[in-house]
Amino acid sequence: MKKALYRLLYLFAYGFWYVVSLLPFWVLYLISDALYLVAGRLVRYRHRVIWNNLKSSFPEKSEQELLVIERGFYHWFCDYLVETIKLMTMSRRQLMKRMTFTGMEEFNQILSEGQSVAVYLGHLGNWEWITALPYWAPGSLCCQLYHPLENEYFDRLFKFVRERQGALCIPMQESLRKIIRFSREGRPLVVGYISDQTPFWWNIHHWVDFLHHDTPVLTGAERIVRHTGQAFVYGDVTRVGRGHYNCEMRVIHRETRGLPDYEITDLYFKELEKSVRRQPEIYLWSHNRWKRTRERFDEYFEEVDGKVHLREGKEMIF
Repeated sequence: MKKALYRLLYLFAYGFWYVVSLLPFWVLYLISDALYLVAGRLVRYRHRVIWNNLKSSFPEKSEQELLVIERGFYHWFCDYLVETIKLMTMSRRQLMKRMTFTGMEEFNQILSEGQSVAVYLGHLGNWEWITALPYWAPGSLCCQLYHPLENEYFDRLFKFVRERQGALCIPMQESLRKIIRFSREGRPLVVGYISDQTPFWWNIHHWVDFLHHDTPVLTGAERIVRHTGQAFVYGDVTRVGRGHYNCEMRVIHRETRGLPDYEITDLYFKELEKSVRRQPEIYLWSHNRWKRTRERFDEYFEEVDGKVHLREGKEMIF
């Protein structure tokens, strides 16, 4: 019965998403403007988290400047929602016009030489539209790592939308095995890593200074990149206009196998901070990114032989 209900909800969600995605952009942006009035002015969606993040990330800014960023964030976030809906039926021509990539000459040269590429991205701009990359890197296999949804039907729905342009979604737990398999087949890969999520306590092995915060970071992507020798590229996303984004592919390191531990991660967060400071309103401030602190980690956990363990006498916290 439960499975049948989920399937029914999936069919409804698919149909609704499809029909709404057929609307022209000007109508979708009217919907976005209405959403802004509700989320940004009436409900003030996750205002406390957003405001605390902004205030602690930009202590040099006045309250008025932070208010401008917050309102810009709500406008952008509502646009992001309708733009992601539109992705279901966007044509190749539409997507290549609205999601452009620069720096592709060196990028494609690396691929033509048979080396795979790791593209580090943040929750900046419209990261869902980055799935247009296969149009700009012909002949390569583009992959993106993701965390599967618990509901298999809705997981299938989001995978369908994200794979429409030819990119392949790889579950995180299968990432290294699949990347190694594709590499052995002699296929140059482009692997997208959105690595600014907050790790679980037992996945914390490194901290960086990011936007005035002592920040725990994911390091699994770096281990994959170094193990497989992928070139390290940062995807610098900017919003050039409403419904128009550009991603500049900047090669940071061609050779990664011999790099010191965490150098890739440290450089990634330095680049991401520069991007966020340039256009702070298009970053995902509604995520409680700094909820896990080093003080709490040191109190409850310890790292032994590269693995994080709960300290004796302590109970698990979330």
